[in-house]
Amino acid sequence: MNIEITNLATVKCDEGRIKGVAKYSLERLGIHPDSELSISIVDESEMSTLHLQWMDEPGATDVLSFPMDEMKPNSATDGPGVLGDIVLCPSYAQNQAKEAGHSLQEELELLTIHGVLHLLGYDHRESEEKEIMFSLQDDYLKGWRIQA
Repeated sequence: MNIEITNLATVKCDEGRIKGVAKYSLERLGIHPDSELSISIVDESEMSTLHLQWMDEPGATDVLSFPMDEMKPNSATDGPGVLGDIVLCPSYAQNQAKEAGHSLQEELELLTIHGVLHLLGYDHRESEEKEIMFSLQDDYLKGWRIQA
């Protein structure tokens, strides 16, 4: 898996673990191993700009996903593709981590899986969709932490 990480934020995080959890999730989702993913780590100002520009919503958010080739789970036999971009905002996610009772790094790992799932068409607008997406998210996070 070709995963590129660009860290433009002032908050430090373990980029290797973010890349690792993304790779693990994509493997579990049956994505071709030569596929490409870009992950950007940004500050709240940049995230606010992206959030307004692409979602027409003011203010920062924790994670945004921008799919490219509209890949689907279990598509490895279709060959490699460009999954798209995930944008993480650690300074925004820091409060969520505190509320959840875990570290910022753990929150970023969770958000990375969340972003990967969005790139592959998963959503959480409807309760059934949310149940499926969050179940996969929890399963992949637990599985990755066991083997990491």
